Amino acid sequence: MTAYRRFVALGDSQTEGLGDGDETSGHRGWADRLAEQLAAGGAGFTYANLAVRGKRAAEIRAGQLAAALALRPDLASVMAGMNDLIRPGCEPDAVAGELEAMYAALTESGARVITFTFPDLTRIVPVAAPLRPRLLDFNTRIREAAARHGVLVVDTSGYEVSVDPRLWSGDRLHLAPLGHARIAAAAADALGLPGSDGNWREPLPPLPPAPVWRRAATELAWAGRFLGPWLGRRLTGRSSGDGRTAKRPLPLPVTPAG
Repeated sequence: MTAYRRFVALGDSQTEGLGDGDETSGHRGWADRLAEQLAAGGAGFTYANLAVRGKRAAEIRAGQLAAALALRPDLASVMAGMNDLIRPGCEPDAVAGELEAMYAALTESGARVITFTFPDLTRIVPVAAPLRPRLLDFNTRIREAAARHGVLVVDTSGYEVSVDPRLWSGDRLHLAPLGHARIAAAAADALGLPGSDGNWREPLPPLPPAPVWRRAATELAWAGRFLGPWLGRRLTGRSSGDGRTAKRPLPLPVTPAG
């Protein structure tokens, strides 16, 4: 197992850690959790997180890639594309091209690069069902681009647990703490870190069936609390990332997971 010295994470809200913490205490997220495990590999490990919520793939490439390269990581992560896929008029080929450009630049710099496929969120967001073919196609594009550049794919999309609602926060777009923990464990497993294994794939105990009226009430509540505001931002051209910068722009030491 390689002992990594510097990990730099690029991406959007999932990598920033939304759903795992809050604006007051801060957001932890899968990348922070993975960094804590990587820090056990030896003294001198540092970690930077350049991710900013709401950013699309082209914005991540334009705003984060040069900074990441300047930090000279030996391990980098790229998680991007979901903010593109859920918008009308998305061009998956162009979005995949942005990811591939990041893969190429980072691997050419000497970094080990990990990337991620996306679970089928239409399973927990039924109104998004028309997006399913686009999502599945995009995952294929990610795998193919990664293979061309020797990028390690953390592929959670084929496992039922990835769409268990208990892994997702109330908005159904961001992982809950348990989901972030599972993604960190999947990345650690893919990297072959000490103490990692395939247990992240294991399903949770089954939930009792909910009556139809409760499911309907849940959908209405979700639409009012989350879907409406999201649509409002799209119609007005606003983004949740407007005015925000990276939470951890410089590589800093990390306390190993206890």
